Amino acid sequence: MRSRIEKTGLIGLGLIAGILAGLHFSAIADKDTETTLPVEELRAFSEVFGRIKSDYVEPVSDKKLITEAITGMLSGLDPHSAYLDAEGYKELQVGTQGEFGGLGIEVGMEDGLVKVVSPIEDTPAYQAGIKSGDLIFKLDDTLVKGLSLNDAVKRMRGKPGSKITLMVIRKNEPHQLTFTLTRAVIKVQSVKSKLVEPGYAFIRITQFQERTGENLAVALDTLSKQSEGGLKGLVLDLRNDPGGLLNSAVGVSAAFLPKDALVVYTEGRNADAKMRLTASPDNYARGHNDKADYLKDLPPAIKDVPMIVLVNGGSASASEIVAGALQDHKRAVIMGTQTFGKGSVQTILPLGNNTAIKLTTARYFTPNGRSIQAKGIVPDIAVEDPAAGDFHINMREADLERHLINNRQSEDKVDGEKPATPAKAPAAKSKEGETTKPEITEFGSKNDYQLNQALNVLKGMNILHGK
Repeated sequence: MRSRIEKTGLIGLGLIAGILAGLHFSAIADKDTETTLPVEELRAFSEVFGRIKSDYVEPVSDKKLITEAITGMLSGLDPHSAYLDAEGYKELQVGTQGEFGGLGIEVGMEDGLVKVVSPIEDTPAYQAGIKSGDLIFKLDDTLVKGLSLNDAVKRMRGKPGSKITLMVIRKNEPHQLTFTLTRAVIKVQSVKSKLVEPGYAFIRITQFQERTGENLAVALDTLSKQSEGGLKGLVLDLRNDPGGLLNSAVGVSAAFLPKDALVVYTEGRNADAKMRLTASPDNYARGHNDKADYLKDLPPAIKDVPMIVLVNGGSASASEIVAGALQDHKRAVIMGTQTFGKGSVQTILPLGNNTAIKLTTARYFTPNGRSIQAKGIVPDIAVEDPAAGDFHINMREADLERHLINNRQSEDKVDGEKPATPAKAPAAKSKEGETTKPEITEFGSKNDYQLNQALNVLKGMNILHGK
């Protein structure tokens, strides 16, 4: 029996060595890395592999064991590194194009449960009332505990028209909540825009996709033409925007900043992870030339129009890059609540067989050198959304297990770092005088309290500018 286990272990060790070679494993990543393979750890790995192959209650394929090992190796690093099988890799590619099947939720993992970062507007999840901060613990009859994030996402995806029941734990709710959702083809409209008042424009970005910058340019041009005498003020709404593509975030920032202004820079261990991205077509236009520069024909007044950016705890990643760049360059006033704090860069590394790994390779920094990681962007003017309740208070990157630390936390000194008590609309009162929960309002509607406060500030800015 022992010889059979040892034989299986040796086979496992050889298999592991072959996989490492196949993935172009480098024993010398940098000067701080050991120059030899960790033989003792690999031997322990092979012994576990052998024990499972010989003693587990049911036969397990080599492919499953290796796949699960890779999955665990990546998920143990931080909340955003992951192994993407063929299906997951395809879904990632499709998702960045703004159309995919499912429920419409940006999710992460916490304490073994699926945590909602943000529901995407105009999707089944958003319409059913799923909120940022919700913890999903059951999908139909399957408990989420024990599933990987990829497995949970796969179960939420499905044929459009099919139904799935989500059981949810929500802060300040005494009982679990049950939602039955109908899956749909999710077509995310990245940019929404309108004139909320004569001369005052509202632009909402729901997600940073491949054509977000181009769609923004069209919206800005259209709104400028609709405003007699030009725009007096602009509100850029990034609330509940979970992020997306980096080059799109640079393009959105470049629409409002001077040419070649620094938007964001990254720091990592490898040379490829160190970037300085500026408001230049080389960093946001897919064709990397003047013909592909979708911002070159924007009205010059867009660079100077008084501007407010709305953010909240659901604003993450690319949203935080834009808010941080406009704040550091003093181009816009940031209003709302503190953002999510996802300041890490994930690189997609294809492995062959249509699989890939999503690996955290760097940290984001604002033009002034502030780290976004586990801190986020602190608004210049703090204004809570009365309809959001307390959902964004603790829903941040810093609360996720294994999150990267902010290695510049002590260095960050920003005006308004500890904002005053946020302004908040009074809660609604019933006829008996009891406090009731306010109704959820649609972003951009007449009942949008934060938007109304932003418009008041913009009007005040115009008065001061006139004087």
